[in-house]
Amino acid sequence: MLVLMTDFGVAGPYVGQMKAVLFREAPGTPVVELFSDAPRCNPRASAYLLAAYAEDFAPGTVFLAVVDPGVGTDARRPLVMEADGRWFVGPDNGLFAIVARRAAACRCWEINWRPSRLSASFHGRDLFAPVAAMLARGEEPPGLLCACSNFEWPDDLAEVVYVDSFGNAMTGLRADLIARDAVLVVAGHELRYATTFGVVGVGDAFWFENANGLVELAVNQASAAERLGVTIGTPVHVQALS
Repeated sequence: MLVLMTDFGVAGPYVGQMKAVLFREAPGTPVVELFSDAPRCNPRASAYLLAAYAEDFAPGTVFLAVVDPGVGTDARRPLVMEADGRWFVGPDNGLFAIVARRAAACRCWEINWRPSRLSASFHGRDLFAPVAAMLARGEEPPGLLCACSNFEWPDDLAEVVYVDSFGNAMTGLRADLIARDAVLVVAGHELRYATTFGVVGVGDAFWFENANGLVELAVNQASAAERLGVTIGTPVHVQALS
């Protein structure tokens, strides 16, 4: 299986162009669009999402992940990473850092293969997609083993990292590390834990453990982003119940 995670958005040709390469180079391999709206130009926030969602996929899955504000520059290497049997292809800009940190076993390769056509601004299509297809075909990573980069980011990020179409706000905090009697203070609002939407009143704000193990902020039948005034990067403070 090939899994796409990008910040390209659902409009425009970009995801479609990448998928066309995958279908051409790895025909018959299922392609799943996990995120087309990852935090834009924000590999740090995206890293916590990728780590949480990758766990649902079996070993052997190839993740093609492109959140790449440094595309076409020497600011980052093109990378293949293998972590606990899953493959990750994309820029070495921290996007894979949390996956690597939580993995029991991890190896990295700097990609040295180059296509005949390599645009300066679309490595997702021209470089990363062909390499992901190679891995999906069972080929070896086209590069040299290298040290996996270290990014001095926290194990859990106490910030909003994603807002979905309902206005629910995911954080970079793993919920199993937060006591259920904790109060989360977000943009001046105090939120208490509830298991799910239907156990609170309509219009009530709360936090819960989402289906992928992250702390998520929500308002029953309304947008938490609008009601609470939060966006990607809004800090979340954890306090004991007063």
